[in-house]
Formats: sequence, C-alpha cells, structure tokens
Amino acid sequence: MLIGVVGKSNTGKSTFFSAATLVDVEISNRIFTTIEPNKGVTYVRAECPCRKLNVKCSPKNSKCVDGVRYVPVKMVDVAGLVPGAHEGRGLGNQFLSDIMEASALIHVVDISGSTDESGNPVAPGSNDPKNDIKFLEEEIDFWILGILKRNLLTLIRKMEATKEKFSVILEKQLSGLGIKLPEIEDAINRTHLTTASSDDEFLEFIKILRSTSKPIIIAANKIDVPRSEKIFERVKDVTKLDIVPCSAASELALRKANEKSVIEYNPGDSDFTVLKELDDKQKTALDFIRSHVLIPYNSTGVQKIIDDIIFNILDMIVVYPVENEHKFTDHKNNALPDALLLKKGSTALDLAYKVHEDIGKNFIAAVDARTGMHISAKYVLKNGDIISIKAGK
Repeated sequence: MLIGVVGKSNTGKSTFFSAATLVDVEISNRIFTTIEPNKGVTYVRAECPCRKLNVKCSPKNSKCVDGVRYVPVKMVDVAGLVPGAHEGRGLGNQFLSDIMEASALIHVVDISGSTDESGNPVAPGSNDPKNDIKFLEEEIDFWILGILKRNLLTLIRKMEATKEKFSVILEKQLSGLGIKLPEIEDAINRTHLTTASSDDEFLEFIKILRSTSKPIIIAANKIDVPRSEKIFERVKDVTKLDIVPCSAASELALRKANEKSVIEYNPGDSDFTVLKELDDKQKTALDFIRSHVLIPYNSTGVQKIIDDIIFNILDMIVVYPVENEHKFTDHKNNALPDALLLKKGSTALDLAYKVHEDIGKNFIAAVDARTGMHISAKYVLKNGDIISIKAGK
C-alpha cells in the first residue's frame, strides 16, 4: 500500500510529506522543487492492546507510544502539478505516472488562496482553492482518457474476434495503473458504457473509476494563515471530498522540536509539553502554533489526514498476529510484536498469507487470543484482533 502526496507547487506539499515522514526534502517556493519522487514511511495510529491486556509490548514492525501503536505506511511525494499536465506540460506525464502506483491520494491544497493555478505565490485570497480541487481531478481524468483511447479500436476489433469481455479489454488498456477488474466492471455497470460510447460517456466512466481506484482526501493546508478559516468553510460546503484543515509547517516544527528533545510531542496530539528553556524565537513560534492551530483545530491535521485515509477511505483495520495465544508473543517471547494493516472484511486465512505465503498455504486453524476460541479460515477479522495462526509443515 502506497499513499501519494500530490498538488501544485508551493502549496506545502513537500512540507506535508516531510512532516509525515521526517524525511528531509528540499522545501522552497520555486516551481518544480520536487522533480524525482520523494519516498518515505509515515505511520497510522491505532490503539495498542498492551494496556488492556496489561502486558509490556515489544514492537518489531511498528512502535508503541503510551498505548498508541504507530503502524508503518509507505508514502511518496511527487512533482508539482500544473494545468495541462495530461498533455505533457511541465512534469505532467511523470507526475501522473507516479501517482498511479498509489492506493490513495492526499491532495495538499493551499486553503489560504495564496498560490495561482501554476503554483506561483500571489496575495492570500487571490486564488479559489475550489479550482485547485477540480483541476487535479480533471487532469487525472483526461490523462486516463488519453491512455484509454490509445489503441482502443485495435483492442475492440480483437475483442470481437476473440469474444473477450469489454471489461477485460479495458483492463488490458489500463494495465499498470493499479486499477482492478472489479472496479472496471462496477464503473461499466454504473455508466452503461459500450464500445460505441462517446468521449463524454467514457469520461464519466473514468470519473467513477478514478474515485474508486484512486480515492482522494483534501489537506486544507496553511489553515493558520489569516482568513483561511473562512475560505475553508466555504470550500467544505461545496466539495464532495473529505477535507481536513491542517498546518503542515506547524506539524514539521513540532516533530523537529520533539526530535531535539525541546518538547515532548506525539503525532496527532492536541498539545505538547516544553522540556527545555526556550529562547524568545522558539517561544514565539510554539505559542503561535498552540494558539492558531492546536487550540482551534485540536491538532495540526497532518496525522488526522493519514488516519482518515487509511481507516475511513481505504477501510483498513489493524490486526496483531502472535504465535503464543496465551502470552500474546512470538517464538522469541516478544509481546504483540507486529501490527498489520488489512482490508476490512479480510479473513483469518488472509492474515495467514499476509504473515507469510507458506503459512497461508499450510493453514490449519487459528485462535482468537483474546477469547481463546478456535476460529476458521473464513473468520472475518475485526479491528484490534489478536490472532494466532496454526499451520502445518
């Protein structure tokens, strides 16, 4: 699973990525600061079972902070988008190709309206963020349309000769975009698409396909800029997408200060604790973040966006596989060693394959470690389950 961070230049896109991953990237107000994609690991928050079970956990693939488990998720920050990207303008082809690897997209929008359509700085309020939201969707849609129409006639003739389904032909044409056959079939059924459909009808099909295969959440960035709150409320009322107010710069500052032990701060917290005496500059900066971001919005929004996209948009759950269901440990006696993300609706057998292909192939049974009850391969997992898989040799 990969989360893509996208948007125009100068919206705070790379700042958001850096705050979420603590990967050092070049951050400036120049167009195309990001050329090659920046890749890193961020974390989604989940309640760790350690406190309720009264055990001291020993995380291996994740980390636990005060009973909160931070589970790793891959993230990529791609080149800034410009109008006409689907026609190859700017770094358009590279941008659109890069984001097709992602399971979902975080669209970082300058909610203060202080960057124009090409990403150039302008006076706050000069640009309408609604246009940015629409423009990203349209660029993706027209780019996919171009791919779809390329060689489509040849494929349709082949379909007529081989009697293949229309959905299979479309899947072949869209191979490499991370779009699955069931998503294509669903979009065909909803739009009644046929080989004789017009470009407008194909575009409607693509809109549905894109919304299901590449869901988007809006990071309404720079919420701490004056008058941004009013713009946010107006945009929130008209967009159909999930939109969350955030200040990526504040989150990055807090995480950096925590890293240097100036403050104690955990991603997603509504406040921080000062650990060292601050100079005037540090005190002014932290006071501003507290009064203009944390108090009015209860967080910087960065971690909330990551949590929302994983749990609410991608419908994932966290499951804890163990070997010893009595002690909640692996064979090295590490308690609750791993936290794995699975799609809601996954089964115990799916978990077995997630742990290791051989364990899935040799699955015998499983045990719900909380209850001690044996469960079948078809058992549907719940968020927070602790499962011991029994496999043969």
